[in-house]
Amino acid sequence: MKILKRYLLKEHIAPFFIALMVVTFVLLSDRIIDLLNLIIEKKLPWQIIFELFGLSLPYMLALSIPMAVLVATILAFGRMSVDREIIAIKSSGINIYSLIGPLVIVALLLTGLMVYFNHWFLPETNHKLKNLTLKIAYYKPMTIIKEKEFTNFMDYTIFANEATDSLLTDVLIYDRSQTHFPRTVFAKTGNVIQKDNGNSLQIILNNGEMHERNEKEPGKYQKTTFTNYVINVRNLGSNVDMFETGYRSDREMNYGQLVAAIKGHKEELTIKQQEIVELNKRIELLKKSPPSFTRNMELQRLHSMQKMTSDRVEELKELISSLQVEYHKKFSISFAIIIFILIGIPLGLMTRTSGIGMSFSVSSVIFLIYYIALNAGEQLADKGNMPPFLSMWLSNIAFLIIAIFLIISSIKEKKLIDMPTLMWRIKHYRNRKAPVPDEIVH
Repeated sequence: MKILKRYLLKEHIAPFFIALMVVTFVLLSDRIIDLLNLIIEKKLPWQIIFELFGLSLPYMLALSIPMAVLVATILAFGRMSVDREIIAIKSSGINIYSLIGPLVIVALLLTGLMVYFNHWFLPETNHKLKNLTLKIAYYKPMTIIKEKEFTNFMDYTIFANEATDSLLTDVLIYDRSQTHFPRTVFAKTGNVIQKDNGNSLQIILNNGEMHERNEKEPGKYQKTTFTNYVINVRNLGSNVDMFETGYRSDREMNYGQLVAAIKGHKEELTIKQQEIVELNKRIELLKKSPPSFTRNMELQRLHSMQKMTSDRVEELKELISSLQVEYHKKFSISFAIIIFILIGIPLGLMTRTSGIGMSFSVSSVIFLIYYIALNAGEQLADKGNMPPFLSMWLSNIAFLIIAIFLIISSIKEKKLIDMPTLMWRIKHYRNRKAPVPDEIVH
């Protein structure tokens, strides 16, 4: 029994790592296209490219690890079924499900690892990736000035009808660097020069005019024509070392930050709901007083406060819901590993396939359905149409029920897809009436 259990566990190792590499590459391929466009456009150094790919990988692993488990399970049990190893085990009077103890233990350990990964490691990499992306946006800013598009960086907004590597034509610039009122600059042409190793940008404008309002005397308007006008933009951070925002979205919060944020928003929600109750009492009491100008003004003020507080209550409910969704999502995706193990075992036994192509196809369909259901639940929860817990765990519950049904069917020796027979029928489709050979059937 111990030898069989070790053998069963060993059969999953190679398929798991092969599937993990394949699935991760597939998920990363779409991201690679976006990153390559950014790398070529910005001409990023290899250190930044390596960091960008490295920080993009953990999000992919959060999805590819559960799917790789499913592929490996279907492939391992499917191969054993095709090679008659399952028949040999059953003929010895051993129930195949009595051998999966070590496999379930490893699945539990991997689930615990994924809980840590999703709640602590992944949020940090997501936060660093966001900051790196923001910094890259300022890296060599000349490359982000596009034709016929408004480009914002620092205190400037630039529009150019035509833009080459260094020449701009029909230029419009909104300059907010010196005054409260934006200074509008028009020019027929402009030259862009990078200085200080790309850390500063000099824009030399030719043959144009500048429009501005006097900040001290807003009623005054001034128009100035020029032959040459120079704008210096400094401290652009071309070395991608400019700033780091401390703000974190829900996907950038670790377990402690999510719990603290949910608790803080719930406390504020309780206070705001109490404020609405008090405001309603004051409004009802004021309505009973004799009409007067002062009374009407106070009622108007209270109604405005009531509206602002009600809007904040709705906003807090949405924030709490989105945070709770993210909290439960990180757990549910982690526990999907156990669900996929329970689904993969009977699927492997019932499909009787030893090819990675078929295993990958079946796994892709299952995982796609799971992921669509998970995202649909997330959307419903964010809109307040479903409790966050149910929205994130309903997919796991549904797939667990399916797994139990498949396990019972496999125990009763039912076949879901007889791949050897199906492949034989496809190869001999011209002779459809011929009986399938016994070596294929059995």
